[in-house]
Amino acid sequence: MRNPRTGWLLLSPTLIILIIFGFMPFLYVLVVGFFDWNVFAAEDGMRFNGLGNYRRLVFDDLFLHSVGLTIRFAVFAIVSEVVLGFLLAQMLTRKFPGKSLFRIIHTFPLMIAPIAVGAIWRLLVIPGFGPVPFVLDRWFDFTYQIGTYPDQALATSVIMDVWHWTPFVTLTMLAGLSAIPREPVEQAKVDGANRLQVFWYVTLPFLRPVLLTTVFIRIMDAIRTVDEVWMLAGGGPGTRFTGIYIWRVTSPGASADWGYGSSISLITLYLTIVLCWLLFIAISGRRKGEVE
Repeated sequence: MRNPRTGWLLLSPTLIILIIFGFMPFLYVLVVGFFDWNVFAAEDGMRFNGLGNYRRLVFDDLFLHSVGLTIRFAVFAIVSEVVLGFLLAQMLTRKFPGKSLFRIIHTFPLMIAPIAVGAIWRLLVIPGFGPVPFVLDRWFDFTYQIGTYPDQALATSVIMDVWHWTPFVTLTMLAGLSAIPREPVEQAKVDGANRLQVFWYVTLPFLRPVLLTTVFIRIMDAIRTVDEVWMLAGGGPGTRFTGIYIWRVTSPGASADWGYGSSISLITLYLTIVLCWLLFIAISGRRKGEVE
């Protein structure tokens, strides 16, 4: 007979780590969010502020602008990564010359640290040095300066994120496609279904759990993006995402307002949970309607 205590004993190291490094920091940030606290001020100490920090961020134009930029960045990047990742995964399910070499090269970006990715792309797009501005100006007569044009900075951030994380989406999609049984696909083809119908009614339902998990992970990563974009543009126009705004609020060179930064962090976490939950409800609701 199995003893439940044995299971809890085996889980206890993981639970202890989660409590120490996950739950306790969350409680700390939750508490600090109700105080005014500048550790670098002449008068050190925490002053209770109640909901003042949350009231302040509702009317903070810089914060609202950063939220809008972050959502735009996340939507463009994740949609592009899912589409490209699925197409590449479909290609990798087939045999073609150089397939093994392509798989190795394709996964190289995942091995690079995010801060190094930002540095690499900074060297590629910096005016007067990078090859991208030179080629666009010399061949297409197009002025490319991410420090001057916010839309170019945002588009470059999206392309950089797609380059870095599309291999991750490809690997997850490839695992999902490899797990699809051949019988339903072959039966649908025998019944006269075309490729689009096979994808919509057979492949996509089997891929839904993998797709949902992948999008969840990418949403959480995209919303908290800081290091890549900071190395690319230094938090300039078009790249002042929520994570960079939090860093500016809490950094010693700025206001060093840890209480306000904590409240923004909690709101960002809440928005991430809401977006993931809405996505889950939308996909689950559609699946339930299809079943009925």
